[in-house]
Amino acid sequence: MGLKNNLHKLKMKYKGTKMAPAFNAIHTFLYLPNETTHGGTHIKAADDLKRTMNTVIMAMIPCLIFGMFNAGYQHNLAVGDIQAVAGSFFSSEFWTMANFSIGFWKILPLVIISYGVGLGIEFIFAIIKGHEVEEGYLVTGMLVPLIVPVDIPLWMLAVAVIFGVVIGKEVFGGTGMNILNPALTIRAFLFFAYPTWMSGDKVWVEGAVERDQLIAAGENLDAISGETILGVLAQGKEVTHSVSDMFLGFIPGSVGETSTLLIILGGLFLIFAKIGSWRIMLSSALGAIAMGLIFNGVVDSGWITESSKFYGLMSTTWWHHLLIGGFAFGTVFMATDPVTASQTNKGKWIYGFLIGFISILIRVFNPAYPEGVMLAILLMNVFAPTIDHYVVQGNVKQRMKRLKAKTA
Repeated sequence: MGLKNNLHKLKMKYKGTKMAPAFNAIHTFLYLPNETTHGGTHIKAADDLKRTMNTVIMAMIPCLIFGMFNAGYQHNLAVGDIQAVAGSFFSSEFWTMANFSIGFWKILPLVIISYGVGLGIEFIFAIIKGHEVEEGYLVTGMLVPLIVPVDIPLWMLAVAVIFGVVIGKEVFGGTGMNILNPALTIRAFLFFAYPTWMSGDKVWVEGAVERDQLIAAGENLDAISGETILGVLAQGKEVTHSVSDMFLGFIPGSVGETSTLLIILGGLFLIFAKIGSWRIMLSSALGAIAMGLIFNGVVDSGWITESSKFYGLMSTTWWHHLLIGGFAFGTVFMATDPVTASQTNKGKWIYGFLIGFISILIRVFNPAYPEGVMLAILLMNVFAPTIDHYVVQGNVKQRMKRLKAKTA
């Protein structure tokens, strides 16, 4: 109670000054607001924007923790300290402190930079504009470390976060006004500004490079490549990971995208909390399945031969596309962003289906970046208002027709 009272006194002391938003934000982040509504009809609810954001963060925490274990596991697997996990989610060789320690100290700086720089920019804009600090970055700050390469230089990440918050959100008016998902804006900036770090076909596996060099020199060692499954398929190579590895997450990849199991559980949690749209999630999966089936049909027809550079990904079994790359993570945690997604129910079906459809299309035909969910979501963010506009206009026309029929 002492801390709460002291914060309240600071709020009163700096009330009406430029520093007021900063103290209000700290107080609101830690405690419920002191103000209550009086009189009139209003909705009683236990949640607010901050708690909604915290619910999304809770859905991502399992992916973050698993990603830390997986980063250390991929390292120890690369240097030969452990053997590959045989598809068991409860393998004692995976859930070890040795694995977690490596991943924790590699990923923690990304989280600190993401939140430190992002919230710092939010506080600066709140003080300059004289409005409350917005809680929208709470989710973005967690998303960013989960979708960027784990070995990205911290200064690059800081620059990208500044760009994403300022250009992707604040210039549009802040949380609730942005037309693009801020986390994907940050990743897109990194992709176009520093493409060598964001190629999408390789990820950090500490020790893999040195080990490959020893193998090239003639040493008798088992090689482990840092390539993602998408990178392997894009080069027409055979994937050595099993389906269970892909589903459970025992594969190289960005921190949050590897475990489809945990992503699905997070998605179900968001649906249960009525935060994530099941329509967008389901329609995105249907769109990806449709595009995957089309590509499989093209391969089966013989139009594409094994000599084609697109054969590897086009011949991938249609439902495998749902398990590899960042598709599942992007669909659950970014395509469902309530600010940038379609708002109408019919619009959500169209919006999600096109995200899935375009994701696999870009994944196959983009030679520089064997992944498509980021670009697909950003593209559909732009078209979401247009989709909703035509859905609403269609509803208006249907009502006008029914009205004319009744009055005729």
